[in-house]
Amino acid sequence: MRGIICAEVERFEWTANLPEPVLEAGHAIVSVKRIGICGTDLHAFKGNQPFFSYPRILGHELAGVIEEVGFNEQGLHVGDQVSIIPYLHCGDCIACRSGKTNCCTAMSVLGVHRDGGMRERISVPVACLLAANGLTLDQTAVLEPFAIGAHAVRRSGLAADETALVIGGGPIGLGVMAIAKHKGARVIAMDVNDDRLSFCGQWAGADALVNALHDEPVQRILEACGGELPSVVFDATGNAKSMGDSFRYVAHGGRLVFVGLVKADITFNDPEFHKRELTLMASRNATREDFATVLEALSAGAIDVSRYITHRAPLAEMIEHFDGWLKPESRVIKAMVEL
Repeated sequence: MRGIICAEVERFEWTANLPEPVLEAGHAIVSVKRIGICGTDLHAFKGNQPFFSYPRILGHELAGVIEEVGFNEQGLHVGDQVSIIPYLHCGDCIACRSGKTNCCTAMSVLGVHRDGGMRERISVPVACLLAANGLTLDQTAVLEPFAIGAHAVRRSGLAADETALVIGGGPIGLGVMAIAKHKGARVIAMDVNDDRLSFCGQWAGADALVNALHDEPVQRILEACGGELPSVVFDATGNAKSMGDSFRYVAHGGRLVFVGLVKADITFNDPEFHKRELTLMASRNATREDFATVLEALSAGAIDVSRYITHRAPLAEMIEHFDGWLKPESRVIKAMVEL
């Protein structure tokens, strides 16, 4: 079958000779219909993705249709449209036993630790499939990136009467904003790009916008929050400097959530950290519960996928488009590969 392999840093290979998946117990064969391009894919292509080795078939934001499946407790059948939960967990470790399957000690993510969905068909454990017959293929494919945001919001304990600062107006940050607004919170968006900030306001409904380069961030945030800092701050940049600076923006007694991942050390001023009695959290991946939250938000019309997906290409043409998607002037929010 056809597919694309990331053979090494900055080199894709098109092939029509990938082996067909074979149905095994507890799995389903899924015909891939949509592949969302994520920051993880971009970092892997550029050689900046932690926990990554080459060659690798990328693709973990996936929508498809079941081609083959045996009897299963989920009640899935051939022809069902599904979203793939790409986080394959062991079920036995301390994290899994406590329900934190998203940070399993033996975590294996499709498209990162093992080959993903940038091909015509893939074998997936039935337990990692979520029925999405009521959604479009585009909506189904973006369940995963929005679930990342939903998990971060749930982990933070954000309440409807709180204000959240979301740093980073990329696809993940936008998802955090959308879910936070859906929960009833007030949202301040911060980025270094005015076009992105404008999109945060128009698309995600951000209540205030802060340009970290042109504004004095702390003062602008205080103005937007009536003289106080926000009780919850999400950093979705994957940028070490931004993540280090983010400690300055959190209210005393507040929570700071790192949604983005960077291949670097993060440093902060310990007296400021202790003075504020901050809670620092990492937010990794998502759980089925978070996918369900996004499914509900999509069904309620709270997330406009049509404007979120800005660029498209068929699988056979993806390689020639990929370099362009990396350039800031292309203004990509979410690129989608179609089969």
